Amino acid sequence: MNAAQKLSLSALALGAIAAGCASPLPPKIELEPERPNFLVIVADDQRFDTMEYMPRTQERIFNQGVTFDNAYVTTARCSPSRASILTGMYAHNHNVRLNSDPFDQETIVQNLDEAGYYTGLVGKYVNTYPASPEDPPLPEFDYWIGMTSGPDSAAYYDPTLNVNGTATPHTGYQTDILRDYAVKFIDQASQQDDPFFLMFTPYAPHLPARPAPGDDQLYPDLPPHEPPNFNPADMSGKPQWMQELSFLAPDQIESINRDRKHQLQTLNALDIAVETLLDELADQGELDNTVIFYISDNGLFLGEHRLPIGKIYAYEESARVPFAVRYPPLAAEPRRDETVVANIDIAPTIYDLAGLPPPDFVDGMSLRPFLQNDPNPEWRDYTLIEGWPTNVAYVGSSPPFQTIRAGQYEYTETEGDLAELYDLAVDPYQLQNQIASPDYTAILEQFQAYLTDARKTIPAP
Repeated sequence: MNAAQKLSLSALALGAIAAGCASPLPPKIELEPERPNFLVIVADDQRFDTMEYMPRTQERIFNQGVTFDNAYVTTARCSPSRASILTGMYAHNHNVRLNSDPFDQETIVQNLDEAGYYTGLVGKYVNTYPASPEDPPLPEFDYWIGMTSGPDSAAYYDPTLNVNGTATPHTGYQTDILRDYAVKFIDQASQQDDPFFLMFTPYAPHLPARPAPGDDQLYPDLPPHEPPNFNPADMSGKPQWMQELSFLAPDQIESINRDRKHQLQTLNALDIAVETLLDELADQGELDNTVIFYISDNGLFLGEHRLPIGKIYAYEESARVPFAVRYPPLAAEPRRDETVVANIDIAPTIYDLAGLPPPDFVDGMSLRPFLQNDPNPEWRDYTLIEGWPTNVAYVGSSPPFQTIRAGQYEYTETEGDLAELYDLAVDPYQLQNQIASPDYTAILEQFQAYLTDARKTIPAP
């Protein structure tokens, strides 16, 4: 029901009241609550510790919603993570374990489309689709500005984009171009009677990062990246394959600092884009009726644990991501939440707030209890993080692993190698493996039981 229809019904009711006893009141009309819009913003390879470089996004989303300080992706790789966002499933269930795996699982977009939502994609979908600049848009999307896996599509400057199935060269900076397409979508969607869903998924700050014109002058005094776990001398608590990693060479360290600076510089255009989209929502009168998610598909190593680049592994730099949800009707006051949540929780939250039943295959849970600040929310005991490391930069391949993340602890079993247990409250940089510590025996047994439980849901190879 659109606003005009609602206004007409209200006028009828007021007219009947004004008539008093001259005519009986009409039957009470039950109006369904308005379904919200959804805007899902997914950055590419953005670390959890970089939001200070996006002050506009920090102010407009994180400081006006719920910030989840312990948010993780369940597989820290582009396509598997995006498939989990779209389905609410672990990678072992949607079967996108590598970036090269095809993705054909039922998604939240298909179900929103069937429910009457006006749907759009602006940016990257998954790595395998569209494979060509001329592949047709997926039928569940009404508006499709897709990036392909080719170099021209992912280019920061002058990209060729898939515009509703047509390969279209563009001139300019990619984030700005995608921003303008997203603004156009919001303008068109706001003219519809139905609510809308938009995924805005630019390439920034993925490497090789190239900042927008003028932004290469930002942060001239950025200090070298030297966290406590950077290029550590002692690797004795790590799996054997990690103990065999070489120390980072001076040229690698120089490259890490250069790449990091360029990544942070690319975030400025993304920050402006996010602000522009929220301004457009406000101009269209849709801002407070739009559930806005901001998340990254994964993080990125920058020399931590001697890993000069890459992601995949369950350490904080890779699997932990920035995540916030803005929706004033439920989260009227900004706050921070320490609960361990994950990308698999986005789809079930959308199902919940859209009034749709989630499919049986969904692994995640709705974040509604945290948005409305329930005092005793029902939540799962643990979150599973899993990975199948192949073709990893500077590493090659390493054994598959499974990780349990709950409370202040993280427990990882690497196939055929040393297990790891970290107490993040006292060891946030994951330098002290407590696997053999008698002080952590009870915690270890509990987390081993959690992993045994999680494996019951994993299909046999």
